[in-house]
Amino acid sequence: MSFAIIKTGGKQYKVSTSKILEIEKLNAKVGETVKFDNVLLLNDDKSTEVGNPKVEGATVEARLLDNVKDRTVLVFHKRRRKHSRKKNGHRQRHSKIQITKILAKDGKVIGEAKIVEKKTVEEVKKVIKKEAKE
Repeated sequence: MSFAIIKTGGKQYKVSTSKILEIEKLNAKVGETVKFDNVLLLNDDKSTEVGNPKVEGATVEARLLDNVKDRTVLVFHKRRRKHSRKKNGHRQRHSKIQITKILAKDGKVIGEAKIVEKKTVEEVKKVIKKEAKE
């Protein structure tokens, strides 16, 4: 199984095709294709290529599924014996992506995902009504 290690948002991720993961927030619209050029390692079934520090010309393509917020982390400051307290909450923003392609430095596709589009409830109901009428 082919995989790659990419770096984005100050973190490194091991990705393979069809994998869904949450990374630091990206400035892109939902449904857009995002390219990651900072590929640190490429591995297919036959060979492994390690970058120095990155593999030149290799890219990983992903589709942006959603921009979400993490759960609330409470930040509480208290100064003892001073009747001073402060309570804040923080929700970190994330982008949920699905890896679609892993490309080697010569443009050869190492791995490609089969994308299945999700249908909304209304679309499914319309299809069922059409089948019932026929």
